[in-house]
Amino acid sequence: MSMSIAVKKHRKKASFIRKTPGEKVFDTFNSIVLGLMALSMLYPFWYLFALSLADAEKVALSHVYIWPKVLTLESYETVLASKYIWLGFMNTLIRTCGGTLISLVLCYSLSYVLSKRYYPNRSFWTGITVFTMFFSGGLIPEYLLIRDLGMINSLWSLMLPTAINAYHIVIMRNFLMSLPESLEESAHLDGANDIIILYRIILPLSMPIIATIGLWTAVAHWNAWFDGMIYIQTPEKQVLQVTLRRVVLEGASSLVPLSGEEVSSKASLTTETIKAATVMVATLPILFVYPFIQKYFVKGIMIGSLKG
Repeated sequence: MSMSIAVKKHRKKASFIRKTPGEKVFDTFNSIVLGLMALSMLYPFWYLFALSLADAEKVALSHVYIWPKVLTLESYETVLASKYIWLGFMNTLIRTCGGTLISLVLCYSLSYVLSKRYYPNRSFWTGITVFTMFFSGGLIPEYLLIRDLGMINSLWSLMLPTAINAYHIVIMRNFLMSLPESLEESAHLDGANDIIILYRIILPLSMPIIATIGLWTAVAHWNAWFDGMIYIQTPEKQVLQVTLRRVVLEGASSLVPLSGEEVSSKASLTTETIKAATVMVATLPILFVYPFIQKYFVKGIMIGSLKG
């Protein structure tokens, strides 16, 4: 009861605090600038969404600003009729889920070891890990290694080379170092070994940083296209982003089943609406993931970035 009264008094006191004219101008200026920045990022995405719903035969591209006058799902029907879109979606989903899981297991395991002060030569191994953030073997040695391992034209070539990320390891290590050591000490006194402490105490407390790194890794795998273009040779095994690249750069006729009469009648308008629909199909799934782990995101990255 007393706490609720104190909260009410604090709110009442805060309501009497008046801002100076300079503060009001500053807040208004910030709101306008941030609003324009948000609009500049959201409008291109909204324009593509509106364009993907536009009727290419009746509405010119120059007439689509906020919302098309004539709505149609023809572009989505055409895109989803292509087997390469579905195969690319499945390959990307397998890559994203598998690559994220493998990366989280490996990065978390190494981060847990490097976070222990009693680990021998911890600073040396941490330095070696950070060294890889700035220097790498290069594209050609990496390609030769993947070829010699027999992973060419396999989804393993898209998941294993990027399984361990030095930056993610540093963030996870800092987060784990922020956990109180007294938790492990008391668990040891109760008879728990290191494995039980890891899976029953440390791992549940690490959900914020695991969700944060998992989101970063999943988005990186979902948006990646360059390694798929290099290592994957069969169109049926190609990821969705490479398929999207072909649609955008080479046109829709090579992947989307349009007859010659349809192409000649709809011309570039159909091609543009199909490109927009393909972008939506490739972008929307990963956007739906973020709201489910948003509550962990800020906490994980803030704690993981403070303690070194």
